[in-house]
Amino acid sequence: MGSSNAVQEELGDPLEALAAIEAEVQRRNWIDDPSLWCKERLGDHIWSKQREILGSIRDNRQTLVKSCHAIGKSFISARAAAWWLDIWPVGTAFVVTSAPSGPQVKAILWREIGRAFMKGKLNGRVNQTEWYMKFPGGKEEIVGFGRKPDAFDPAAFQGIHARRVLVIFDEANGIIGPLHEAAASLVANDESKILMIGNPDSPAGEYYESAKPGSGWHVISISAFESPNFTGEELPIDASSQLIGKTYVEEKRRKWAPMWRWSENGSRCDPPEGVRREDTSPMWQSKILGEFPENNTVDGLIPITWVKSAQLRDLSSSIKDGSNELGVDPGAGGDETAVCHKRGDVYRIIRTDQDPNTMAQCGKIIDDLERTGAKAARIDSIGIGYGIVQRGQELGRPFVGINVGEGAIEDESSSDERFANSKAQWYWHLRGLFERGEIDIDENDDDLGSELCTIRYERMSNGKIKIANKHKDGQGKSIQSPNRAEALMLAAIPKRIHRGVIEREVMWG
Repeated sequence: MGSSNAVQEELGDPLEALAAIEAEVQRRNWIDDPSLWCKERLGDHIWSKQREILGSIRDNRQTLVKSCHAIGKSFISARAAAWWLDIWPVGTAFVVTSAPSGPQVKAILWREIGRAFMKGKLNGRVNQTEWYMKFPGGKEEIVGFGRKPDAFDPAAFQGIHARRVLVIFDEANGIIGPLHEAAASLVANDESKILMIGNPDSPAGEYYESAKPGSGWHVISISAFESPNFTGEELPIDASSQLIGKTYVEEKRRKWAPMWRWSENGSRCDPPEGVRREDTSPMWQSKILGEFPENNTVDGLIPITWVKSAQLRDLSSSIKDGSNELGVDPGAGGDETAVCHKRGDVYRIIRTDQDPNTMAQCGKIIDDLERTGAKAARIDSIGIGYGIVQRGQELGRPFVGINVGEGAIEDESSSDERFANSKAQWYWHLRGLFERGEIDIDENDDDLGSELCTIRYERMSNGKIKIANKHKDGQGKSIQSPNRAEALMLAAIPKRIHRGVIEREVMWG
């Protein structure tokens, strides 16, 4: 009662005093229940796992979330940021966010923060990466900002002074290095918090280490099978439609985990007996199960850590003066045809289809050349590719046939004595690009990433390297061919191939 009388004496008007008391009670309720804040302040519907994340931020100094794809990670991270700045008195709270790239900061997390700000008509003003509020006395100051990692000066963190700091690392698996130490210094006091949230794509780095038992972090895991679209948890259609659904999971199961099984409601997620967990693809483990994949460094051609780094790498500066070529893996027997466009050190899959018509594919590749301005198309000439190459060359087009089943080729970068065939040689060359950081691939192309992670090599009895045969399912049927990875490998072949039957200098321009 003492505090109520003090408020009444200060404001004078009993109605104003009552309103202030009610507002303070409401604020304390919102501090205790951030999900209630989302409902009453923003009108949002928060589902069970999202409530668990908010509750962990409230109760724990360090929260780590490893989640499947499309579960509302940035949505709930933005709500956490807005809740944090709204419930505490102006000047006592601060929010710092980061994500692996500038577009992820602006177009994803801070776009969601802006939406929360507008829905709740919250205090201050928000732009693409910053939140400002007026402090007592009328001065406007920044209370929150987002930056990509290389835009941070870790020493600048020392200038952030607030009683309560909330640090949010969105897509945290892609944030590595000294920024983690700098962030830790911000949450050294008892009232500050840190949230790391993302897909557990790569079993390496601070995010991975922090997820291990005994790290001191409160860890939350979210599988696709825990989302409302699988559990039946009630959620408005406009919210549930934005979450991962059964159609997407089934599409990816066929591509990434054809041997995987689960019960009708998704409660059982175990591979058949005798099938290794890693054979279900690292992308399945990360994007669907929300778990770190097993690192395939023993016999995997390209470890997932290298793939993830290539997805986050920006080598667009190499485009201007770099080569411009295509790699084409024609599909047969129901497999996709895949076309990869190489510009400098940047590689993108630009087309896939399942058209089995040889002449139609020839025409499409000609169109690909014209659209991209590529100087040549390297085409797997085994099977239907042979007819495509022959017809394209008859038309005077720069089609270069590559028979990956032939013996390895002596060139400046490798000896033909190391490899069982050209396929092994050119895949090993591709591996080198990933290892040395000389390749930039689409961060959103999870199908390509999955194929790269499932390619394995082995040593023959004579010591030569070969690419392992395709995996087969329980009925002995071959799993879908890695056409995207093959197209990438073809696009990455060095320009000069020292074998007269393959090299056609006129076609390289």
